[in-house]
Amino acid sequence: MTTGQTSGQTLVGIWPLLFGIALLMLANGLQGSLIGVRAAAEGFDPTVTGLVMAAFFAGLLAGSLWTPRGVRAVGHVRVFAAMAAISSVTILVHAVFVTPTAWGAMRFLTGFCYAGVFVVAESWLNARAPQRTRGGVLALYMGVTFGGMGLGQLLLNLAEIGEADLFILVSVLISLAVVPLLLSAVPLPASTGARAVSLRRLAAASPLGVAGVFVAGLANGTIFGMGAVYARSIGLTVADTALFMALLIAGAAVLQWPIGRLSDRFDRRRVITVVTAAAGLAALLAMQVRTVDTPLAMAIVALFGGLSLSVHSLSLAYTNDYLSADEMVGASGGLVLLLGIGSVIGPVIVGTLLAQVGPAAFHLWLAASHLALALFALWRMTRRAALPGDAQAPYVPTPLQGTEIATAVAEDAVADGR
Repeated sequence: MTTGQTSGQTLVGIWPLLFGIALLMLANGLQGSLIGVRAAAEGFDPTVTGLVMAAFFAGLLAGSLWTPRGVRAVGHVRVFAAMAAISSVTILVHAVFVTPTAWGAMRFLTGFCYAGVFVVAESWLNARAPQRTRGGVLALYMGVTFGGMGLGQLLLNLAEIGEADLFILVSVLISLAVVPLLLSAVPLPASTGARAVSLRRLAAASPLGVAGVFVAGLANGTIFGMGAVYARSIGLTVADTALFMALLIAGAAVLQWPIGRLSDRFDRRRVITVVTAAAGLAALLAMQVRTVDTPLAMAIVALFGGLSLSVHSLSLAYTNDYLSADEMVGASGGLVLLLGIGSVIGPVIVGTLLAQVGPAAFHLWLAASHLALALFALWRMTRRAALPGDAQAPYVPTPLQGTEIATAVAEDAVADGR
């Protein structure tokens, strides 16, 4: 692909990739909520459910760290095909062996395989996008990921939760997603050998950015791991639970861009403070919501989701403010590690709190996490002066499950003079 290609030519080249990713996100959105709802229906203790859901994020983290090594050993196509095949099988095992131990093991394997699938898919997508159209490709990718994840929640309504049908549907979606992705595979450029950036260097460069990524992991793991469990615990029907989860994701899809534009214009620490404080307050407000059948209730849930799920991209942008272009790729591994650790811890803590305190613990935990980050951001503003606006790295919205193409866009922008 030449750099002179138009956006239209780029879209023609990547649409099979985007279609395959859309199917993967449908499957991902459906199975996350399906496992939570089915666990509640089977009478799993919330503490146990939290551990089961955390296993997915532990697998996601392990897979993200292993995949580059696997790709170097056997190639992108083999890694992708193997991970997709395994993830298509693991979801079916849930329908056969309905025990916490089996589900925990399968959730770990699913997360591990999904990480490999997404890392390779994003690598292919990034390789197909010339630098000058990469920002537009990222926007399309964001739309596909949020849209697929949100619509996947609504697929909960297609069959009875207690039957195997929805597990089979997830497997079918994953299997179908493989076809366009494999047919679109192209050789990837050789690794640039990016300089690794240690966590110590990241913490020294941007303490607030590092803390923000960790809190984003806590929130993301809690929302996607335990959101459906919480919804069922307050008496929402399966249909309303699907809508509840879809609203959280829709809010993120709507608010990511305007929040990002504000963070490019003003001191990013102030924006982080306002967004996290507002997310904490919105969590307390959402705690009062016991139904999603009114416009006000739907707006509150979407507002909370939009604010909370924007913290990750904001924190990455703030971290990039203090990194050079050649450090960004090397830093992504440490930031993925922080996000993953937070995502594992979140469901474990919330599962325990749900069992001991009750449903209110879900939003109280999220409120406390966001408000603590807001206070830390306020304190950090007293420690050093704000960067000039033209010295800030541009905000780049980050997909919920990966960073490959988002990191490339940020790197391009910084290399071009921010």
